[in-house]
Amino acid sequence: MIDHRANVKRTLFSALFFLLLSFGNKILAQDGRAIFQDNCASCHAVFKDLTGPALGGVTTRGPWTDRKKLYDWVHNPAKFMASDPYTQGLKQKFGGAVMTAFPTLSEKEIDAVIDYVEKTFKAGPPGAAQGAPQGAPGTQKIDDSDSSIMYGVLTLILAIVALIMLQVNSNLKKLSDEKEGLPSYEPIPFYRNKSYITILTLILFVVGGYYIVKGAIGLGRSTNYQPEQPIYYSHKVHAGQNQISCLYCHGGAMEGKHANIPSVNVCMNCHMTISEYSGSAGKLFREDGTEVNGTAEIQKIYAAAGWNPSTKSYTGKGSEVQWVKIHNLPDHVYFSHAQHVNAGKVQCQTCHGDIQKMDEVKQIADLSMGWCINCHRTTKVDFGGKGEEGNKFYSIYKKYHDEIKEGKRDSVTVNDIGGLECQKCHY
Repeated sequence: MIDHRANVKRTLFSALFFLLLSFGNKILAQDGRAIFQDNCASCHAVFKDLTGPALGGVTTRGPWTDRKKLYDWVHNPAKFMASDPYTQGLKQKFGGAVMTAFPTLSEKEIDAVIDYVEKTFKAGPPGAAQGAPQGAPGTQKIDDSDSSIMYGVLTLILAIVALIMLQVNSNLKKLSDEKEGLPSYEPIPFYRNKSYITILTLILFVVGGYYIVKGAIGLGRSTNYQPEQPIYYSHKVHAGQNQISCLYCHGGAMEGKHANIPSVNVCMNCHMTISEYSGSAGKLFREDGTEVNGTAEIQKIYAAAGWNPSTKSYTGKGSEVQWVKIHNLPDHVYFSHAQHVNAGKVQCQTCHGDIQKMDEVKQIADLSMGWCINCHRTTKVDFGGKGEEGNKFYSIYKKYHDEIKEGKRDSVTVNDIGGLECQKCHY
């Protein structure tokens, strides 16, 4: 009986170790995706160039075949670029932009990001129709939850197989003991076996705890939120194809706390004369694949403005457009667009993604506290140096200016000027 129990315990603990090891690998893969979303996704995608180059196949290009050089680049891009012609070429190609340094990312975390990127790249871009417009019929999105469901099913199957094998082992042991004339005992029922109960409790505690914490952390966040607006407005057509500046419509972003949703009068500045969509930027599609009549959407603007295109006059019967707000922050969080866009010189794409390539806008970043703090820890402020004047907003930090001139430091981050102080963002 003692040997029987020892065998059962060894088998159970082996199964538990295998299960936890597999679960740990899954968590590591998810960590790579999470780190990518928090730190990289605002400027990089896997399959296409954004503010920075596409990351798919990055380990086969330039100096990145040497993983050590990749670590050095991520930790301090400016220093690495000073002696590397490949990254100097990238800077020129992408309009003089230099990647933000991430000195706090460990080599293990960088490896997790690269593993996630390479795995996604090998799986191929989402969408079954090659070259089809986003949202067009025939395209298919890959649901990130599919792999989690498959993993859960496989784990359940393995657990059932392990229990069956344990029961078979117990019966064989009983038959062997009876044949050799050794005293045999009836096996303890599963629901009364303390070893089984303990191990199952631990498994449920680890797995259940992980998903409960993950769900709790995500409460109130709306990443990928993409509501359908009352009037179909394509940023791809306006900001991308027609190169309209973001600040033309969202003027508050430069001088105020809020970016502001433009009034219909701003739309009419152009659409008094543009009454039809010619389709020069291609056909328009909603996310469900239905085609959009651009000219009909312009007529909705006329109705909201109370404009009669036939008589070229206002009727006085306009109505407010009930736009659906996408990006929301908790009431206890203070955020100023002017502080970031004007003083900090932060590009719109840093928080809102590749907006000039979107038709229907969706929320890219999770806008969590951790996401903001990571940005403040790594983003450098424009202190000037080497003959450059820099942003005069930061001229009050004389100590840091002197340290840069004396060579004691090469840059200043938002963290250095109080960007992690609680009262900066919370009332």
